Amino acid sequence: MSVKYIGIKIGILVCLAFATSSSFSQEASFNRDLSLEGKRVVTINSVIRVNQIEITRERSLGQDEADLHTVAAADRFREAIATAVPDAKVTWAFSWLALHDQRPNYIALRKRIVEFHQQYGDEITFIPGAYFAPMYNTREQVNQDLHDGLKRVEELVGNGYRPGSVVAGYLAADNMRYLSEVEDIHVAQGTIWSQYGIDNGDGDGSICYPYYPSREHCCKPAQTKEDFIDCVNLDGWTCDFLCARRFAFEGGGNSRLGVGPIEAYDRLGSENGLKESLAVTASHFDTNIKSNGFGWVTVCWELSLVDGSPDRVTDCLTSWLKEIKSRWPDAIVPLQSEFGEAWRRMHPNNDDLNYHFVQRGTGVPGAASEPELEIEWFMNKDFRLALLRSWQTSDPGMVIDFTRYDLPASEPADPTDSEPVRNWSLINRINQKQRRPEDKPVPLSSLTEAEKTLIQKQCPELFQ
Repeated sequence: MSVKYIGIKIGILVCLAFATSSSFSQEASFNRDLSLEGKRVVTINSVIRVNQIEITRERSLGQDEADLHTVAAADRFREAIATAVPDAKVTWAFSWLALHDQRPNYIALRKRIVEFHQQYGDEITFIPGAYFAPMYNTREQVNQDLHDGLKRVEELVGNGYRPGSVVAGYLAADNMRYLSEVEDIHVAQGTIWSQYGIDNGDGDGSICYPYYPSREHCCKPAQTKEDFIDCVNLDGWTCDFLCARRFAFEGGGNSRLGVGPIEAYDRLGSENGLKESLAVTASHFDTNIKSNGFGWVTVCWELSLVDGSPDRVTDCLTSWLKEIKSRWPDAIVPLQSEFGEAWRRMHPNNDDLNYHFVQRGTGVPGAASEPELEIEWFMNKDFRLALLRSWQTSDPGMVIDFTRYDLPASEPADPTDSEPVRNWSLINRINQKQRRPEDKPVPLSSLTEAEKTLIQKQCPELFQ
């Protein structure tokens, strides 16, 4: 551990000790007793930025989005949620530029989000790089950005406030270790499940529900005590599993389609977008809650979407949440940090993870989610495995993904100014995107005896 690393850690601990007595007034609404057992959980994040991708503190990609970031937009977004679920909480993540921009709209917007924190118990935190920090910045720089950004958030809110999580899109394993060991933050939205060949970064290969990451790779669950990072890694957008197996827009679909507003409502329109979002939600809240003990659906709505998308997507957000409360009255909408900490209390490590998901294609027009197909996912500490079959026949299915976590893994080296690093995926045995010859689907029976033994340890029902 470097001297700089130790110095930052000591400084943080001193600040935390000083702030403890006053922090409870600002965090009085934080639910430290939340249990996930049997719960249906929705988590909602929002990102406030200046540019779409803030490569560094000084350089950005994309247009200046100041016109889309206003108090009026924030009010409409927050009202859209409160109208459907009055006790819902939102996690707001400011980018570096949004925390420091001195234009009147950003000054007013920062003040209004603090008021939301006081009124609703919302969380205010930091997002490094506005999603793709590891693709453009060294691990050391991301750690420094996290430290300075979180400090700025604390100053913004005042009264000893400290966030319990961060939003990041992606974080390298070392950055999550830094959050845990230095910043004493143990929840991060640090992976975007299944993303590959779309947007500004690739990161396929992880588990889509919470897990502790390995020191080897952010997409790999920790295997041992020595490998363990005490930072719960969370997905950013719940996807349609049938669509997620695709590469970008292959087959006329969208691999990111699910409950996300851009993919659902902008692509399919309000009516079909809502059908798709609810079908994906139902797969977690009706079918898979029985297997996993809880159901979780998560989404991030960038604030720029309020005025930057057609059909007033905030109305779609209200409709989605109202329908959730109608179908599943017990559904809750806590903070991202409340959800992550509740999971952390249940799971001291990854040893008992054994997630199981089954989803049939939604058949929603335009979604390219085939209604005749069914995908079954198994995700645990040792591997993730997906079987695709026709549910209307006795088809046993084909293995379309078998990512082994018992094998060594490594992340890319740090990017440079001239060479960003797009791909942070963990791909080994068989990958669902089928970009390599070895990704061709195969019967379960064709795997090696050693591989079948590994699978049978976690999923004996597959060999009965």
